Amino acid sequence: MMWGWPMMGFGGIGMIFGFIFFIAIIIGVVLLIVWLVRRTGLTDFSISDKQGSRSLDILKERYARGELTKEQYENIKKELIS
Repeated sequence: MMWGWPMMGFGGIGMIFGFIFFIAIIIGVVLLIVWLVRRTGLTDFSISDKQGSRSLDILKERYARGELTKEQYENIKKELIS
């Protein structure tokens, strides 16, 4: 009968350590995913913003070269931004 008491106390501590271990595994997996995403450069999910800013850059270049009038530039810029 005496064997049951120490095992019950150890079982409670073991359960706490098991819970801590389980939480540590979850945190480790999350940190691994964050590290992989940052390493591969997948943090910028807004492709349309990149295309929009590139479109504005092209528009500015065309205006700077004199291919567009100020009115044309303003109209196209307004369409690209909206």
